[in-house]
Amino acid sequence: MVDMVNPQLGEQVLDFACGTGGFLVCALEHLRKQVRNIDDEAQLQNSILGVEKKPLPHMLCTTNLILHNIDNPQIRHDNSLGYPIKNIKPKDKVDIILTNPPFGGIEEDGIEDNFPANYKTKETADLFLVLMMYKLKQTGRAAIVLPDGFLFGEGVKTAIKEKLLNEFNLHTIVRLPNGVFSPYTGINTNLLFLERGTTQEIWFYEHQLPEGYKNYTKTKPIKLDEFEVEKAWWNARKETDCAWRVSIDEIKARGYNLDFKNPNKESDSVLLSVDEIIDRLTDSMRTTRNILEEIKGAMKNENR
Repeated sequence: MVDMVNPQLGEQVLDFACGTGGFLVCALEHLRKQVRNIDDEAQLQNSILGVEKKPLPHMLCTTNLILHNIDNPQIRHDNSLGYPIKNIKPKDKVDIILTNPPFGGIEEDGIEDNFPANYKTKETADLFLVLMMYKLKQTGRAAIVLPDGFLFGEGVKTAIKEKLLNEFNLHTIVRLPNGVFSPYTGINTNLLFLERGTTQEIWFYEHQLPEGYKNYTKTKPIKLDEFEVEKAWWNARKETDCAWRVSIDEIKARGYNLDFKNPNKESDSVLLSVDEIIDRLTDSMRTTRNILEEIKGAMKNENR
């Protein structure tokens, strides 16, 4: 994501849900290759900005940047969503946002009141996307990790996507396979790349699992060098078995549903019989009951 957004010295890079600072360190290393003299180094020192809500990740991110030779890390211990959008001023905006916001979470009561009525929601990832749209400069660009649910979601999500496509050029969506964030979540995710402008078409790229893999796991994680194929495709785009494009007219006709499947690939889904579905549900319920019994047992042991 950092390589494709390609930060340049003199631009400010922000991650407003920075965790321990993975994105910021990658951006820092990317920018450091451009440093040629003392003035460049001084500029670099003020290029990296972060915000983290939780105390431990905030401390680790600050330490991480110090270990990467940032003298005074500009990492705020704060909730980026805790301030009214309308109060964002031009001086608060940045050139680049790189982030993997928490998804699947719900914000506390009152946080949604910081956002315009059309975009009020308690879903954390959606609020971060809205914040991103307000925090980018007119020449800004960004890359963000979002779950599949945002692509096909309706209601407030539709309103957010309409604003996104009207005010930004969402030029690329990389669809990731299962297990990229295993074991933390099994939710399917996507990498969205955008810049200021208006979307006319979106290129989709379906990231391919290595040969012999059915999905990624904790012991078989995704590796950076697997993205060399995407990088080679990036600047000379053409449709392939993994890449296709969709026009804005098609997107609007689908009510801003961005969940486009690969049209160049035969579906590998299998229709199950009623008996097979019932058997799978029974197995799932049995597993759930076993887990609950284990939790009850553990709680009883703690109370003794």
